[in-house]
Amino acid sequence: MLAQRLPSILPPLGASELLEVSMIASIAGALADGKLSDRRPFRAPHHSASMAAMVGGGLRVKPGEVSLAHCGVLFLDEFPEFTPQVLDSLRQPLESGECMIARANHRVTYPARFQLIAAMNPCRCGMAGEPGHRCARGPRCQTDYQARISGPLMDRIDLKVDVPAVSAADLIRPGQSETSATVAERVARARQVQRERATEFGQGAMLTNAALSNSLVEKLAAPDAAGASLLAEASEKLSFSARAYHRILKVARTLADLDGTDTVGRVHLAEAISYRMAGERLAQQAA
Repeated sequence: MLAQRLPSILPPLGASELLEVSMIASIAGALADGKLSDRRPFRAPHHSASMAAMVGGGLRVKPGEVSLAHCGVLFLDEFPEFTPQVLDSLRQPLESGECMIARANHRVTYPARFQLIAAMNPCRCGMAGEPGHRCARGPRCQTDYQARISGPLMDRIDLKVDVPAVSAADLIRPGQSETSATVAERVARARQVQRERATEFGQGAMLTNAALSNSLVEKLAAPDAAGASLLAEASEKLSFSARAYHRILKVARTLADLDGTDTVGRVHLAEAISYRMAGERLAQQAA
């Protein structure tokens, strides 16, 4: 449900984005009645999807799900149920923002700049870690299930959040919440700040922090003294890869933009690091 609501808090497609999305849909034969929409795409393929369905291909090469989700959201439910080969095919589009399909006589490149959202149970039976339940296979079930996702792919996922089961009492008891419209306003303000910053540094095509080069993000997301100390300590203790280091900076920069602050502080870096390490804690619990 949360994944399906994400497009509602994202800003509408810009003119150039709308053109790109429409062209991809037209090539794939998915442009319904020739109608255009400024709503960002939301694609949710079944876990039985083939390699060609995910990244594109076929006798007459067509865009796959990663390109049909361009400028929008690609949601993969039951993440480990996808074949490892299909999952690892996402690594190149996630890194470069495009999908290249090579054939003997020609090569086609489609844009594929999307937000990947994945959901999974902690183990195959879904009961690991639940109070009052015990997995029949024990810790091995959780370890084997999560091992279906490769380390390089997990390294490209910036936010890892453990979502506990919702009880009946949670549904009955009223709680504090924000409307999608309120969150969308905050996201729009942060996107505008990022757009102005990118334009100032001559990077007009880069509308989000995720698209910044590593050298530029080190400059634009340079933390304050307390934040730099925390990042150095965490990098040493947790052995971050170069990719993880720069992705943490990008997430921290975005968190600062959402807070409306110019400086990336210790609190922003601490939150960015906690999101990345949530997956590591789950793996340690499985072991």
